[in-house]
Amino acid sequence: MDEAQDISIAQLRFLASLGQDRPDALFFAGDLGQRIFRQPFSWKALGVDVRGRSRVLQVNYRTSHQIRAHADRLLDPELGDVDGIKEERNRTVSVYNGPPPIVRAFESVEDEQQGVGEWLADLAKERVVPHEMAIFVRSRAELDRARAAADAAGLPYKVLDDNVETTSGHVSISTMHLAKGLEFRAVAVLACDDAIIPLQERIETVTDSADLEEVYNTERHLLYVACTRARDHLFVSGVTPPSEFLDDLSLR
Repeated sequence: MDEAQDISIAQLRFLASLGQDRPDALFFAGDLGQRIFRQPFSWKALGVDVRGRSRVLQVNYRTSHQIRAHADRLLDPELGDVDGIKEERNRTVSVYNGPPPIVRAFESVEDEQQGVGEWLADLAKERVVPHEMAIFVRSRAELDRARAAADAAGLPYKVLDDNVETTSGHVSISTMHLAKGLEFRAVAVLACDDAIIPLQERIETVTDSADLEEVYNTERHLLYVACTRARDHLFVSGVTPPSEFLDDLSLR
């Protein structure tokens, strides 16, 4: 079972029944830093106890050292689950280097669209083809900003639907939630404005401090997922005032 961090209670119960208490009948792979769809719950309480039987893979073959190191700043050095399993992230290494990510705050939406468009156009001149590029935004409300950035670059694009099928010769445009499982040579994550990520609408519905922390965590994980879709080139931007998360991504 891949993407195990987003498995639901019903799905885990189903898999546990398939295992029928046989040793080594189930294998799970996941990343707590990419949990964006499910609230945490106890696996042990459902009969799936992986304590003492799990390990952290520490070699990253997909994302450059520079992108991974920046994205990791969005997460705590150690992540844990409800059952007390800890995942240390500060020992991970990447097998190749690349240019440092660009993190910028623009004065207006129009400036951001032009800036991202110029960045994409420059990459195209360096022979990064359109289907090796993607633009991600927090939600569908920001898709028009992504379209405008692709237009500013003079590149054809496709807005991905739930089937998440990319098209040759076209820049992929998508919400961050649909980014899971995808990878591109170059990724622009734009519209990272204050009140957009973390999404103010989610924050305003929270009444408990523990739930508020969970909202912030999943919003951080969402941006982490979007940034780590990039193999070689990453551009993250917002409009002033930008998201507080951009401070963590910026060079220190």
